Amino acid sequence: MAAVLALGGGPGALGLLAALMLGAGAAAAVAGAPFVDRLPRRPLMIAADIGRSLALAAVAAAALAHRLDLTGLCVAAVVVSALGVMFDAADHAILPALVSREQLTAANARLGAVDAAAEMAGPALGGGLFSLVAPPIALAVTAVTYLVSAAFLGAIRARPARLGTRAPFDLDFTAGFRACLGHALVRPLLLASLGSGFFGAFFAALYVLFSLTVLSLSPAMLGLTIAAGGLGALAGAAAAPWAARVLGPGPAIVATRLAGGLAALLVPLAGGSPSAAMAVLVLSQLVGDALNTIGLIGATSLRQAVLPPSLLGRTSSAFLAGQGLAGTLGALAAGALAARVGVRETLYIAAAGVTVSSLITLASPLRALRETPEAETLEAQTLEAKP
Repeated sequence: MAAVLALGGGPGALGLLAALMLGAGAAAAVAGAPFVDRLPRRPLMIAADIGRSLALAAVAAAALAHRLDLTGLCVAAVVVSALGVMFDAADHAILPALVSREQLTAANARLGAVDAAAEMAGPALGGGLFSLVAPPIALAVTAVTYLVSAAFLGAIRARPARLGTRAPFDLDFTAGFRACLGHALVRPLLLASLGSGFFGAFFAALYVLFSLTVLSLSPAMLGLTIAAGGLGALAGAAAAPWAARVLGPGPAIVATRLAGGLAALLVPLAGGSPSAAMAVLVLSQLVGDALNTIGLIGATSLRQAVLPPSLLGRTSSAFLAGQGLAGTLGALAAGALAARVGVRETLYIAAAGVTVSSLITLASPLRALRETPEAETLEAQTLEAKP
């Protein structure tokens, strides 16, 4: 919103901004993967929160001084994205140290419910702030929320996650990729995430621009629309344990990924008056976010259950790096393609691509996985193998 409303960014600028964010995330995943498994994870998450708060506070201050430009916004976005990836990798890796293996799906569902509640409140509040006050105030509020997150993390009292074997630095990150590609159940998740990361970046680059300029939604309407996705995600988080239990963890992942891709087709179909367009986008947010949340919770819980605990930071970083690299290319392609064929047409291509990439899971052993298997002894062979 700041790039579009405060700086007048078009498709090329939005594509560049999204590409820089995703590229920074990929680079951080590569460079930071060893540290996630070597350093205490909770302090790492707190440091990432504080760093993101400082970056956004700097943007807000520059905007208040009327010195904010696209370059400054891009620099801040790179910092926030890189630290966000480090936070997410540590977040994924620390959970199995806090709950038992049998509680992973329920714990991830509870975390998903919290994310959904934040998605309902945050965008609605943000859209309202952008409509009522200047963008710097909205950005300053976001900076404060990261400090609140750091304070809550500081209150956790639990045993630390087990750290990985100290392998040579240049082997650490390859260990994460090799563990993911070497596991028959995790490999299709990684490959599908690359496809969805590429085409999903089209939405990351163009969704706000499409809503504000093509559909003529106000910032407040856009905020409420995205908040509806939080309601869908909340329903998905509540349904995730049930789906894994009734369908089986594998079929639940496969079915929700395919259906979620089809729900994305509703976005470019939106049109007519702003209210009518908003109704279609709300439907897409409700259905798509519910399905995607079920699939994400199932996939995350499966990875945490079947991969060695001391590799979870590096395997999570492998996913984040792959998605970030694919997303960087996708965001650049989205900006160039939208400038040539149009924003709506580019979003049609994106929705089709997300749907097709989901077929990778359908053609894998996941479709027949009715029970979560025990973790395999991949750690020793992964860390000791020679490049």
